[in-house]
Amino acid sequence: MNMRGSMIILLVGLGNPGEQYMLNRHNVGFMAVDVISHIYSFSAAKRHGKALLQEGVVNGQKVLLLKPLTFMNLSGHAVAEVASFYKILPEHIIVFHDDLDLALYKIRVKQGGRHGGHNGLRSLDACIGKDYWRVRIGIDRPEDKSRVSDYVLNNFPKAEQDDLADLLGGIADELPSLLADKKELFTTRMAQILVKEQ
Repeated sequence: MNMRGSMIILLVGLGNPGEQYMLNRHNVGFMAVDVISHIYSFSAAKRHGKALLQEGVVNGQKVLLLKPLTFMNLSGHAVAEVASFYKILPEHIIVFHDDLDLALYKIRVKQGGRHGGHNGLRSLDACIGKDYWRVRIGIDRPEDKSRVSDYVLNNFPKAEQDDLADLLGGIADELPSLLADKKELFTTRMAQILVKEQ
């Protein structure tokens, strides 16, 4: 890859590697960057240290897509390694991840804040600080708190997968707004997609 030394946005999808985890609720971050990769014709994925990395251009902006191969709890190590190599500051990193505290498929964008018990975010905070951006993708929360671990590691049910595909497609379609620092516009348009689904 020849993108080193230029202004780059790093998009990170959080998830667990392996086919058995592909449709898990916890892997919706992986799903988001996979759809982005497809829509914008990113390069084939290549191994870079502890991650799979792809490169592309979105509306003239150079972008790297990263999927950690470390499993969720150690995601920060993979991201820190790539960010250091390409000299990418935390404020130029956008992380897509599942969020138990948001209603199903609701989207929120924020910079910094608490990890909320999310092990991927906890690892990122420890490795690169808290100044990165987060695209929080709601997966809802089970009523029984003791079921949280099983819940996030279960697949999205078939009844929810059509809406999930629409949501991920919307994230990809509205990505230029996110990259252009029009994060309120991105959030508004994602809310409109959610209303249409309902």
